Amino acid sequence: MNNLTALINTIEPIYQEVANQANDHLNQLTKPQGSLGKLEDIARQVAGITGEVMPTFDKKAVIVMAGDHGVCEEGISAFPAEVTPQMVLNFLYGGAAVNVLARHAGADVVCVDMGVNAELEHPNLVSRKVRKGTRNMAKEAALTLDETIQAIEAGALIVEDLVAKGYRLFATGEMGIGNTTASAAILCALTGMEASQTVGRGTGIDDTTWLHKQGVVNKALEVNALREPLNTSAEYALEVLSKVGGLEIAGLVGVILGAAKHRCPVVVDGFISSTAALVASRLAPLSASYMLASHLSQEQGHTKLLEAVGLAAMLQMDMRLGEGTGAVLVFNLIDAAGKIMKEMATFESAGVSRG
Repeated sequence: MNNLTALINTIEPIYQEVANQANDHLNQLTKPQGSLGKLEDIARQVAGITGEVMPTFDKKAVIVMAGDHGVCEEGISAFPAEVTPQMVLNFLYGGAAVNVLARHAGADVVCVDMGVNAELEHPNLVSRKVRKGTRNMAKEAALTLDETIQAIEAGALIVEDLVAKGYRLFATGEMGIGNTTASAAILCALTGMEASQTVGRGTGIDDTTWLHKQGVVNKALEVNALREPLNTSAEYALEVLSKVGGLEIAGLVGVILGAAKHRCPVVVDGFISSTAALVASRLAPLSASYMLASHLSQEQGHTKLLEAVGLAAMLQMDMRLGEGTGAVLVFNLIDAAGKIMKEMATFESAGVSRG
């Protein structure tokens, strides 16, 4: 706990004066003020995060955390749990959607085993396995507090290692059959929303399984006595993450906190990554300023989830795959915003009259 507390205490506000300088530069460019919309928002935010008016992100990574969920015993997914290790190998061999989109964005995929219920070997696999999957949250706490903290700290250390190698821009990704169920439970516990409002179709379940999944979430909340939606303390957020979360979700909390510590932007993917963002924002409220929400997932409850963090999605693509696919798309927008800042003419340089 001491290491986690120290990590949280290192996170400082973004450089607002540098964000203001970026805004001043944007207003000198040959366009009506604000006419590039969210591209301008990105330029201001990344300037404030990094302390550079025109930062360059030569090395960027999507960190894909993987872990299994004991709650799969309850039959809440259209896919069996063995898909998790199979997909991890797919990531490692470069065949998944996130690999394709990362290559397009000039980014690297860093695949991390946080808690896969299998022994995996590959030279590019980062193994930080805390345990082989979580316990069944519908029967008991998914994780102990120590296991949760270990996973968070592991995520932060992965970012630290990558920063030392020159990476300055990160995205969150995940893989874990059953993790939409865990995410829905986290959202219920931290916001007071009902399971009927947070439980989505995940991997594409039918109506009967969807209703059953809602019941499983309610059972998990009851078994673990998590009904304090007005409790916004860091301690309660950590308790919720431990009791109904996942190792990959906890790892992503660490990734977000680690990125904030090192003043690096972190692009948050979809529904599952956003639950990690919510927990991170409860542990360290200043960390929210370092996050960029990528897309609005098809999973219901995502809009309310982002609102709870104080974020708004940039894209609405009807995506619900996870892996970091939506977040990696936003790498391209960040690059575009940077080019606007560096390459677009000013009114003075172009000899264009102001409106």
